[in-house]
Amino acid sequence: MVNCAHCGDEIIGESFYCEKCGFTYCVRHKEPENHDCNIIRESSGLQQSILTPQTYSHESQVAPIPQNQTYRPQSTPGVTRGTTDGTYTWYRQEAQVPANAFDPDSGIEFKGILLPHKSELFHFVVGVSLIFIIGLLTFYPSLIGSGDEWAIFMLAGFYATAFFFHELGHRQVAKHFNLQTKFRLLTFGMMLTVIGVVFNIFSLSSGGGSFPSLALPGAVVVLGLSKIGRTTGLCKAAGPSINLVYGIILFVISFIIPSYPLNMLIGLAANINFMLGTFNMLPIGILDGQNIWKWNKKIYVMLCGSLLTLLIITYMIIYAPVSTNLYIN
Repeated sequence: MVNCAHCGDEIIGESFYCEKCGFTYCVRHKEPENHDCNIIRESSGLQQSILTPQTYSHESQVAPIPQNQTYRPQSTPGVTRGTTDGTYTWYRQEAQVPANAFDPDSGIEFKGILLPHKSELFHFVVGVSLIFIIGLLTFYPSLIGSGDEWAIFMLAGFYATAFFFHELGHRQVAKHFNLQTKFRLLTFGMMLTVIGVVFNIFSLSSGGGSFPSLALPGAVVVLGLSKIGRTTGLCKAAGPSINLVYGIILFVISFIIPSYPLNMLIGLAANINFMLGTFNMLPIGILDGQNIWKWNKKIYVMLCGSLLTLLIITYMIIYAPVSTNLYIN
């Protein structure tokens, strides 16, 4: 029996041996970018290998394991190798994870995480504040001078809560499965977010308009997810699901409140949630959709279809000429 070195599943059919890192993978993880080949080589090269009798120096890469050997993640205790895909930290080997892996003395290295041992409250405050600022910059050009400037802060607040509840959904489901989890700022995401904020401030101060900014200052990190299954799928689906529910509630409220333009602005807040949820359902890169699709395609289609349908409906109601009549009447 041969197991995939990335997900740990038994390989049925053809297996794929990677000469770069020396492990065998299933068809889903055969490509180097799909099994974090470069990170595996870096982390494995910094310590004495327990997979083979040889000893490797600090500078060397791990020598390949013969193709007729089987690599089992569960059989290699003591290796604390972790990588992050933007939302989750994956441990491909069943190491002894400390009781508090986020403690500065835990010995766990978080790749791509900014100030990993700061409090979760600190990370949440910084991340949500940046999203709020992006919201202010986004809605400022269209509402300044309209007499409804208060709406700029209102919509920015809804934008920030959409992000906050999305990440909180990931976190709480992971807590339900008794997994160690915290919200953390991403180094690369923070860099892009801050650049976007500075660029928009400069553009607005020069008399120009605002530009779309990448709003990904941080994400929830979960320890102990070893493969794509029900636990991983539910943790990933929690974020877009929260946006779906939150958006539906706001959309219903927008038709209950009789006061215009408040009702239309709440409808726009619902649209923001559907947009955030739909974006995260894209099955690419570090977004939630990739792992949800791999876990359960039916759930992916239902969740993505619901978000996309409501996104289109709210967009048409808010931005189409008929929108004013709907909300005024």
